[in-house]
Amino acid sequence: MENEELKQEETMQEEPCKQEESKKKKCNKKQAEIDAALAEAEESKRKWYAVTAEYENYRRRTQNQAAQRYQEGRNDVVASLFPIGDNLERAMAACADENTKQGLDMILKSYKKVLEGEGVEEIEPVGQAFNADTMEAIMAMPAAEGEESGLVKQVYVKGYKKGDKVLRYAQVIVTQ
Repeated sequence: MENEELKQEETMQEEPCKQEESKKKKCNKKQAEIDAALAEAEESKRKWYAVTAEYENYRRRTQNQAAQRYQEGRNDVVASLFPIGDNLERAMAACADENTKQGLDMILKSYKKVLEGEGVEEIEPVGQAFNADTMEAIMAMPAAEGEESGLVKQVYVKGYKKGDKVLRYAQVIVTQ
């Protein structure tokens, strides 16, 4: 009987060991699943942050592009007014009647006020060195004695700029 009791004890001791091994395997398997789920969650979180940042950049970029297009459209409309101002100045220079001249002067002042309200400035290059960034040379004339070459002698068509952007280049006559 003692043998039987010993065998029973051994089997009883072996069973908990087997159960412990099984529990350890299950525990390791569950831990591996948890680790995989955490890694997947971290990857999803990283992707979410990346997509969110990309969307925010896209939103800012499209907002800036829309504002830029709007501003360019305004600049185009203002630029289409420049020939009208040129014609008003020509009409005023050719006008002999004083009342008509006053009327044209009032219109020209309101035209200039509109340009000023839009932040548009005239380019005044007479007497300055020729600058290809704001001017277009349409003719060259010989320099008088004592004059330097490359100076703007006369403005043929006025130029306009808004900030650093040239809306219309000044057409000038330059000394040689």
